Amino acid sequence: MSDEWGRVRQMWHLLEPLHAVVYYAPETFEEAAALGYATDERWPSYFAWRAAPLGAVGADRVAGTFHSFSPRMIDAYVPAVWSVASPDAVLGARAKAVDRAYRALFGDRVHGPELAEAAELARRAASAADVTGRPLAGAVAALPWPEAPHLALWHAATILREHRGDGHVAALVAAGLDPVESLVSFAAVGAARPEVFASRGWSGEEWESARARLAARGLLEEDGAATLAGRALRAEVERRTDESAAEPWRALGPGERDRLVELLGPLWVDVIGSGLLPSETTLGIGKV
Repeated sequence: MSDEWGRVRQMWHLLEPLHAVVYYAPETFEEAAALGYATDERWPSYFAWRAAPLGAVGADRVAGTFHSFSPRMIDAYVPAVWSVASPDAVLGARAKAVDRAYRALFGDRVHGPELAEAAELARRAASAADVTGRPLAGAVAALPWPEAPHLALWHAATILREHRGDGHVAALVAAGLDPVESLVSFAAVGAARPEVFASRGWSGEEWESARARLAARGLLEEDGAATLAGRALRAEVERRTDESAAEPWRALGPGERDRLVELLGPLWVDVIGSGLLPSETTLGIGKV
């Protein structure tokens, strides 16, 4: 991994938890419940929070942009989430949810100069992202920038993570990996246990069929572990993802990137230390 790609991945690792708070914080479930969403599981609010920038889209659009979810799972929630609340209402509630969650996590620091500085640096990077052909990043980038620094930081983190995610989907498609094959091949290199990927709604039969297809391509061993060719293909996917995610970070000088790392570190520690986020996710952070 080149130094530049390593730094790009480092920035993702630091910003992803700051974005992901919206899917797990109790404050966000309270705001979702106020809109009328069921909160006994996280998926109704997850699909609403994440898809709202796209508008009242249907299941096909969500499947194409989110990529890894079973179409059956998406059909269970989309477009039904828009019968509960409109995308505009969801976006308003999402801002309130992030505001409350960040205040609970960071306290008075939401008003501090360090967070404001981090927000400004992250905003400059996010504003430099070319979102052409990147549907999720483009939809988020088209939203107005929040005035409050802590909300601007979350908004920047969201643009940057969706920019990376859109590029990742393109890299998976270029590698000839369909949605379930993408997950099976990722599990095969040890990114997470297969049980973790069950959250994406694929059946056991679909998982095994994908394993068989990948084995026929020489990418998996009989026991489901990746072959050398399988590891090489996944490494190429991650390299292409890092490469396509690098552009926004070139808007900051080396010293500015180092400063942003320094500023984000304590926030990252607080989010991880809160216990809100699962210790093992489908993103494979820290594993690849």
